[in-house]
Amino acid sequence: MIQKVLVLGGGSAGLIAAITLKRILPHLDVSVVRSPEIGIIGVGEGTTPFFPLHLHRYLRLPPKDFYERAQPTWKLGIRFLWGERSEFPYTFDPQFSSRFTDLPRNNGFYCSSSLQDMSLSAALMARRKAFVRDPQNRPIIPVSSLAYHIENIKLVGYLEWQAAALGVLIEDDTVESVQRHGDSITSLGLRNGGTRHADFFIDASGFHSRLIGNEFAEPFISFSDSLFCDRAIIGPRERLPNEPIDPFTTAETMDHGWCWRIDHEHHVNRGYVYSSAFVSDSDAEAEFRAKNPAVTNTRIVHFRSGRYQRSWIGNTVAVGNAAGFVEPLEATALMILCAQCRTIADSLIDSLGQPGPHLKDVYNRFMAARWDEIRDFLALHYRFNSRLNTPFWQHARSNTALHGAQDIVDFYSENGPSLLAKAVSISENDQFGIEGYLAMLVGMNVPHAMPHDPDPSELQRLAAHQAAFASRADAAISISDALQLIRDPRWRWTP
Repeated sequence: MIQKVLVLGGGSAGLIAAITLKRILPHLDVSVVRSPEIGIIGVGEGTTPFFPLHLHRYLRLPPKDFYERAQPTWKLGIRFLWGERSEFPYTFDPQFSSRFTDLPRNNGFYCSSSLQDMSLSAALMARRKAFVRDPQNRPIIPVSSLAYHIENIKLVGYLEWQAAALGVLIEDDTVESVQRHGDSITSLGLRNGGTRHADFFIDASGFHSRLIGNEFAEPFISFSDSLFCDRAIIGPRERLPNEPIDPFTTAETMDHGWCWRIDHEHHVNRGYVYSSAFVSDSDAEAEFRAKNPAVTNTRIVHFRSGRYQRSWIGNTVAVGNAAGFVEPLEATALMILCAQCRTIADSLIDSLGQPGPHLKDVYNRFMAARWDEIRDFLALHYRFNSRLNTPFWQHARSNTALHGAQDIVDFYSENGPSLLAKAVSISENDQFGIEGYLAMLVGMNVPHAMPHDPDPSELQRLAAHQAAFASRADAAISISDALQLIRDPRWRWTP
């Protein structure tokens, strides 16, 4: 029976894994070994709603502590400068899959020309507002349709504090050797602190994948036939005086990839994800700086997109970048990490701490499918982005393998934004669901054979709904004002 857990890696992946296991199974002895030589990546990052749901609902960690220590800003979705339209919003509330009761078709069929104010979040994003107000004029801060922008260093600081508060031991040392018997690791030999024994090991060692990739030499499955980008230039800039804090991530098409913008309270984080097969590092930096002249110091991160064939071997499970990685186009890193940690915890509960081979096999197949769904969804972004005609984008439109998304695209080409795609092509476990696929296909104006020609009365009713969203958004509160309110000593978080 598993009683002692050792987590290798003290970044956000290792700490979230440790916190999840200790919070859900408090009887476990959980410790973390982190290498001071590796350090923290230290970039600003975005999340999806899976992250606050994991923290505040599944783990029931108080929002008050998180907001005070991690100091996030809020994210309602992604503003895409992508495809034929000047821009389009991908929100975390139902936008294209939703249907107003007085209209005969779901919203996706009414977006051939305009996407203006098709949901409350879309209306808020268009006005750079974050939250509507309650009758007492306070911001209504939801959980299910809300994500975060977080500075990684502040996030790790909060996670270290929370782990320690739960009784997780954190130790700074470097693994020098691994002792195992077959597929079971028995102990880790540390450079300065001797040997650490455990019943169960979590590999959260990032791109090094010290246990699953290095020790077990598990085969790595590349996503390079769908995702061609392999590098990112990262650089912050100071926020301009009176510059509003955007309640969304911006994803902007560039000549050889795309650029993100993530808004924090005091600065803006920018990054250019590109393919080294189409541009040199120096030319990519020149293009990046031409678009972002206020950026200060930059650095380049090399990566490969893909996953290990198995992430649970014997008594060892890899999480985060140690299990796989895809570029940050949809901010999936913390999303899949939370899914991994929750599934591991649930597996230990249901197996009474004695997971067998069939359970491990189910876990591996389940998580492999989640990684592959992310690959397929991101591939869609590249295959149909017609904004630029550079060699990179010509190659992406001609050569991006859609894999599992091909069936969804074929259905959409024949039937348009029909909600039947959910039943025909999209797994019930897919992290993006029908709304995500419609957001990208409708947003990029991908053609289909079933356009809807609404009559004047339909357009009038639709305009009334859009006007209602716009009215609520006009009266809403900005991120800056919301931050001031939640820092007031009189503010109280509701459970």
